[in-house]
Amino acid sequence: RPFSTTPAARSKLGRTPLSVPPGVEVVMGEPRAVRSATSYKPVVRKTITVTGPLGTLTLDVPEFVDLAQSAEDKTATLSVRDPNEKEQKEMWGTSWSYLNNHITGVSEGHTAILRLVGVGYRASVEQRGAKETFPGQKFLCLKLGFTHPVEVGIPRGVTVTTPSLTRILIEGPDREALMSFAGVVRKWRPPEPYKGKGVFINDETIKLKQKKIK
Repeated sequence: RPFSTTPAARSKLGRTPLSVPPGVEVVMGEPRAVRSATSYKPVVRKTITVTGPLGTLTLDVPEFVDLAQSAEDKTATLSVRDPNEKEQKEMWGTSWSYLNNHITGVSEGHTAILRLVGVGYRASVEQRGAKETFPGQKFLCLKLGFTHPVEVGIPRGVTVTTPSLTRILIEGPDREALMSFAGVVRKWRPPEPYKGKGVFINDETIKLKQKKIK
């Protein structure tokens, strides 16, 4: 690759102002030392708290990330100390994406739809008192072609309904928690390429293959 003296481009996402809807509050806390999840060494982090009609979410960001807000424009803008430094530029865009999801989550919410494709595949939401990990927890009960039904505990902050026997609607303010739960359900029957059966997330499709005949 030819050598270039042009400075590295700033994160296009990171520098874009985020719209803050009415009823949503975004607050950045003071820097604090926490233990790194990978190296276990102390690192300095800041916590951004996003509060809205649908709940409160928090986002931990590196100490070099800052937040500025405009009450007049109703926007929040992230910045980093050195936008040309690789790690800071990457975290700038990543932090922007997470914060954008949190703002949308507490104001409008996120959704995911699971489709069950297969003969006899069914889903329902039921109570399973003895298996609760917190009071009032519900379970997604699935018939996916096994000899026994599959029961998946629905986590806090995630709402699950079944508009039809083969459709599962997942809703919640935290997109990461929502998609994580969708992934857990999908693992029980990932889409397979020969008959096209399985659990599909949103618009997911799979290219069918033909079986080899010996």
